[in-house]
Amino acid sequence: MSVQKVQMEISTAPFLKDVATTPKIMWLVIYTLIPILLVSVYYFGISALLISLTAVLSCVFTEWLFNFSNDPIKTLKDGSAIITGLLLALTLPPGFPLWMVFIGGVVAIGMGKSMWGGLGQNIFNPALLGRAFLQAAFPTAITTWSSPGGSFLSLKGTNTALPFFQGQNIDAFSGATPLAQMKFQHIGTDTLALLMGNTGGSLGETCGLLLILSGIYLLAKKIINWRIPVSILLTVVVISGIFYLIDRQIYPTPLFMLLSGGLLLGTVYMATDLVTSPLTPKGIWIYGVGIGVLVVLIRIWGGLPEGVMYAILLMNAATPLINRYAKIRTYGHLK
Repeated sequence: MSVQKVQMEISTAPFLKDVATTPKIMWLVIYTLIPILLVSVYYFGISALLISLTAVLSCVFTEWLFNFSNDPIKTLKDGSAIITGLLLALTLPPGFPLWMVFIGGVVAIGMGKSMWGGLGQNIFNPALLGRAFLQAAFPTAITTWSSPGGSFLSLKGTNTALPFFQGQNIDAFSGATPLAQMKFQHIGTDTLALLMGNTGGSLGETCGLLLILSGIYLLAKKIINWRIPVSILLTVVVISGIFYLIDRQIYPTPLFMLLSGGLLLGTVYMATDLVTSPLTPKGIWIYGVGIGVLVVLIRIWGGLPEGVMYAILLMNAATPLINRYAKIRTYGHLK
């Protein structure tokens, strides 16, 4: 009589496997960013294309440099560096100098991701950290806006300015963003223009309708947690609605607050970052409400007309504390 040997496989968690791997998720997000990038190229011409290419190349190069001793090709295949570059580009004005864009990409990957241990270890959203560095280092250049339109091949602002030298493209036309007009002049912007993106601002402040559709698609694919966009947008509507009812001559409508600036871009693509957002449903609600409150307060009382970047970064910093406070009770243990 033969004895059948039974072999037991011993492995560590997770025991349940999902077809949605990290690279698949990353590349799916990249595909949804391409139409947004194309719209920005349509409005701002070759400048938007050059800024996007420079940001992506800078992030990919920095990713390769920090992983040179390991397996840089495997690291680059997950698409995270490309996402960071695209998101960084979409937060910048169309006339931003390309050499500054390159520095922003290096900071985004080097200080925002690699120094923390790589993908999944970072505390702050890398693209926003790179943008925050550029905001602090080059405040004039990053707040100089160009209006959409003009020839496709005409550069906006100072794209080709040499490092540490000032230069101005005489064909560039500087215009205020809808948020700046509302904050400093109390002049509103047509809702249709905000939906279609035919306004001044960053590359990612184009076509609010397309950003909404992208968010719905990512929600349907369960790539992002629905609680984050709902909590952020609902909080912005409620608080800005209260201010609007107090004084309709000074404060903007809730619809304007939703469609203007980088709120939709930040809500769909940056606040929903799986690494830098809380883990539990309760924590996510706290996180989203905190971002919404900070956005409205900074826009109304802050020195700058926009507050999405600072709101998300501040709540990224608070995420570890939120996780400790809102952790799920272990089965069999008291609260």
